[in-house]
Amino acid sequence: MTDRLYIDVHILQTVPPANLNRDDNGNPKEAYFGGKRRSRVSSQAWKRATRIHFAESRDRQDLATRTKRIAAQLAKGIAERTGIAAEDGQRIADALIKSTGISAGKKEGDTAYLLFYGRRQLDGIVDLVAHSAADLAALDAKALDEAAKALPVKEQLQTGHPADVALFGRMVADIPGLNVDAATQVAHAISTHATELEFDYYTAVDDENEADETGAGMIGTIGFNSATLYRYATIGLHQLRDNLGEDKATLDAVDLFIDSFARSMPTGYGNSFAHRTRPSLVAVVVRADQPVNLVSAYENPVSASRGIVAESARRLAREFATATEQWGDSPLYVGICHTLGTATDTDETGQKLEDAFGENRTFTELRDGLRTILTERVNDN
Repeated sequence: MTDRLYIDVHILQTVPPANLNRDDNGNPKEAYFGGKRRSRVSSQAWKRATRIHFAESRDRQDLATRTKRIAAQLAKGIAERTGIAAEDGQRIADALIKSTGISAGKKEGDTAYLLFYGRRQLDGIVDLVAHSAADLAALDAKALDEAAKALPVKEQLQTGHPADVALFGRMVADIPGLNVDAATQVAHAISTHATELEFDYYTAVDDENEADETGAGMIGTIGFNSATLYRYATIGLHQLRDNLGEDKATLDAVDLFIDSFARSMPTGYGNSFAHRTRPSLVAVVVRADQPVNLVSAYENPVSASRGIVAESARRLAREFATATEQWGDSPLYVGICHTLGTATDTDETGQKLEDAFGENRTFTELRDGLRTILTERVNDN
């Protein structure tokens, strides 16, 4: 696939009082946009939530992990596969990781930085030494390093990427050959309206407190806010295809991302706020020119006079329709799933959601329609 193709995902999601993603003071992250304070959830927080959700529909072994403990995990795999002693497995693992140029960390089994890799990629490295582990264990340090250098260890980390590495990429600053260009960009989610930071003052009672003692056993505060968030992400289908090397795997990864991005939620203070909701609106646009974030619809913050989520949806439709008309865009596919009923029938300009994004569909129908158009596009190329 050589043509550029982008899948833009636009989501509106209302969250009750919550602290999804805290800053260095423990309060919900915020940003100023359009001159007003907005609630914010970082892209990293939602990308991690999305990756965690992948495991609900994919075998764990088909996914990636991000850790400094790659040498320790490799040593464990070698020892379990071959039956050699754990310390011998660790020596071999350290030599194999050293051969790639990845710097060792301060602790045994650690690397100097987090590494994002597929679990099956690690299995592939174990395969390289499965039949020679005992011989390798008998070598001295210098000979073991030389033997490790002769094996295609680095190549195992450069091919066969799982969907999450292909989608989110991998950056290894001192070893460019291990880098994977991300096929997905995720924006920081921000509220469509102005927000204020609030605090929950709480007390905890000591259940074993004597009757003649007064006061709480613990007192504290938690910062929170509530918001209707605009969330945006885009997938470069051409880059994803390059990363995965196979059409079906590429289409599966697109569907996996959209399903998990829409359904996932950061878990910060989840037990305190039970904040998990589902989106009120998910719109998908396939473009052949460039990704387009529609956050400018909310530069002027939404007021509560007509209902925040309904007005946010109207704003999104108007921004999309206007931009499409003024720039002469011709999206290859537009689809929408929403739970707003007739609450967004028209705005002051007469704009309707269905005029901009087409008829309302179920989430399954939205994903199926997207897969159909992407399959046709892939086959045409």
